[in-house]
Amino acid sequence: MYQKSINNSPGIDFNTPALKKYRSLRFLKDRLTHWGVAAGGLGVILAILLIFFYLLYEVLPLFNRAGITRVSSYPSTLAFVDENNKVPIFLSIEEQAEVAMGAEASGNLRFFSTQSGEWLQDESLPVPTGSDVVKVVRDASGSNLMAAGLSNGEIILFDQGYKITWPDDHRKITPEVSYPYNRQPFAINDLSAPVAQLAISDGEEKLLVAASINNQLVMDVFHKEADFLTGSVTIEQQSVTLPVITGLAAQGEPELRQLLIDPEQTWLYVLSGSNHLTVINISDTHRPYIHETLNLTAQGVDVTALTFLLGGVSLLVGDSEGTIAQWFMVRDDGSQGLRNIRAFSLGNHPVDKIVPEHRRKGFLAADVNGQVGLFYTTANRSLLVEPIAAGRIDQMAVAPRGNYLILESQGETQFLKIDNEHPEISWSALWGKVWYESYSQPDYIWQSSASNNDFEPKLSLMPLSFGTLKAAFYAMLLAAPLAICAAIYTAYFMAPGMRRKVKPVIELMEALPTVILGFLAGLWLAPLIENQLVGIFALLLFVPVGILVFAFGWDSLPSAIRHRIPDGMQAGLLVPVVLISGALAMSLSSSLELWLFAGDMRTWLTTELGIPYDQRNALVVGLAMGFAVIPTIFSIAEDAIFSVPRHLTYGSLALGATPWQTLTRVVLLTASPGIFSALMIGMGRAVGETMIVLMATGNTPIMDANIFEGMRTLAANIAVEMPESEVGSSHYRILFLAALVLFLFTFVVNTAAEMVRHRLRKKYSSL
Repeated sequence: MYQKSINNSPGIDFNTPALKKYRSLRFLKDRLTHWGVAAGGLGVILAILLIFFYLLYEVLPLFNRAGITRVSSYPSTLAFVDENNKVPIFLSIEEQAEVAMGAEASGNLRFFSTQSGEWLQDESLPVPTGSDVVKVVRDASGSNLMAAGLSNGEIILFDQGYKITWPDDHRKITPEVSYPYNRQPFAINDLSAPVAQLAISDGEEKLLVAASINNQLVMDVFHKEADFLTGSVTIEQQSVTLPVITGLAAQGEPELRQLLIDPEQTWLYVLSGSNHLTVINISDTHRPYIHETLNLTAQGVDVTALTFLLGGVSLLVGDSEGTIAQWFMVRDDGSQGLRNIRAFSLGNHPVDKIVPEHRRKGFLAADVNGQVGLFYTTANRSLLVEPIAAGRIDQMAVAPRGNYLILESQGETQFLKIDNEHPEISWSALWGKVWYESYSQPDYIWQSSASNNDFEPKLSLMPLSFGTLKAAFYAMLLAAPLAICAAIYTAYFMAPGMRRKVKPVIELMEALPTVILGFLAGLWLAPLIENQLVGIFALLLFVPVGILVFAFGWDSLPSAIRHRIPDGMQAGLLVPVVLISGALAMSLSSSLELWLFAGDMRTWLTTELGIPYDQRNALVVGLAMGFAVIPTIFSIAEDAIFSVPRHLTYGSLALGATPWQTLTRVVLLTASPGIFSALMIGMGRAVGETMIVLMATGNTPIMDANIFEGMRTLAANIAVEMPESEVGSSHYRILFLAALVLFLFTFVVNTAAEMVRHRLRKKYSSL
């Protein structure tokens, strides 16, 4: 009907070629715009989903289950101490898990292929004629130094390693055995009985060798001197008299069951009886003394295995009930003592073997029935427990990388692959308090790396999440009131001419690179606040008082003078007032500090209130990041307030409401969805900020709400540590997990904010 009326209109032709072409182009543009906007929106959603799924792809391997699969098995080619019991002396495996070494009673070190058991090479220790090797141990520090105890009471120290070459572009692993101190065996305390137990610890200045010979506890100290010209090391042997340990040699039975010396050469642990541990302080080898004695298990439960965890700080204690407990020294009320920290269950049968990993705080354990368990101490995880051998395991060793296991059981050798890439991760390790080695109590700690190889990673995300919220809180504490109040005045009270100048200037602040703000905050603002701390706090008093005094004086002036300034332009008069008040507060800073705080407010805070002060702290971050967030909040909130329909404002004023009543009861309520969105977007900006936090704080991952202490945020931590992390490592994936946490936090906050905004819009849309 409409088209017919157009066609019958006198004097106007709507179907000319030009108009038809115009309508066609307009329709085409409309469709292109429609699909372009739809494609753009879908593209944004797709990009966000891709980011989410990529983060998830990098994070999911952290939660894969551990597994052990058999690679090969073959009859053992080693000679044994006892042909009836088939018990080998020692077993180890090299870095690439291609070559294994078995120590035989004759002193022969047999090297063979882990895959097939094929013989590769033999090396013979200088064992005197008529003597046998009865004990082989490794240095607790994780070095290649090993000691062999002989049946005649002598000791052989040797270094067992591997040399890798590439002839014809094929890797060749050649075992090497050297004698760093002396090739010939030496006696300990001139005793000639067989060595029952043995422990060594090689330090920079001395080598300690402790042994149980004829049920006597003896120790020798070898003081080392290096020749700077030749590089050779000479040692001087010194016998040490150790304290008598009670309860030994009862009824002539060998009570000394295990000896361990920590890598720091401070403690000698002596296991005797069924569960009795004596801790001897040997830090001063001239005056060793018994530090403490304790029972490692309950009455009636025997200790069946004892060894060090990586690093020699923790003891792993296996018992006859299938439990492995972790013990380490804890300082409490000024004294140190061993404490049972956590326990793991292998089953109901006695623990027979415990083998610690070489580079992580994990370990493997086996019971008398051939069941093997895989555990990680820091994360308090039991990763895997399953039967591997048909009977008791005689010896087993794990590769330095923790990816292969070799074991001897009942004359058979098994070579197994371990799939256990990321054992460090658990809910408690990420979000709960963890009792780390040598700490006095459980705590939230982030420390992903250290200078030593036996470091215990501390991967709690709590300090980083707390630091993120702390930085955002102090930034919003400054930015939110200033930005919202500025938006209200600019949109509602300010003269249009001034608004056209002020609004672009404030919005231009958002274009300032945050790296510049961080640079200024770290190198200029932080020292300024430290030196003028009292003046900074005086600003909070002087500026408001100055504004109120000026307002009172201005209101007291005659109307003829006040009306010379157009309405909405009075804010310009406050600029010099704020500047003068601020300058007065900063100039009086030294005098106020001398009068109120004896000349040093930082010292007064620390000594009187117990509040430590760090130069790069949350106050600096709050000021710098607040300055960066203000333009975002101001721009969105100002547009929301300015967009309130004028008929609502005029109607309220016409009904007799004052401008202030109209603002609080009409304008702000109508604009509340936009104001809330401004706050949420500003908070999202503060949570995700990186460079300002990175440069303006000490980047200390601590959980302290103190405004004078620093913090480390999730975003800053990712920026700092991602370039240093190994691709695919646990550290690398945990940084992606931190990014995922930040992503989800922002997503949840924005979703909640959108829901609240819709409710506000629905509630006040009828105004």
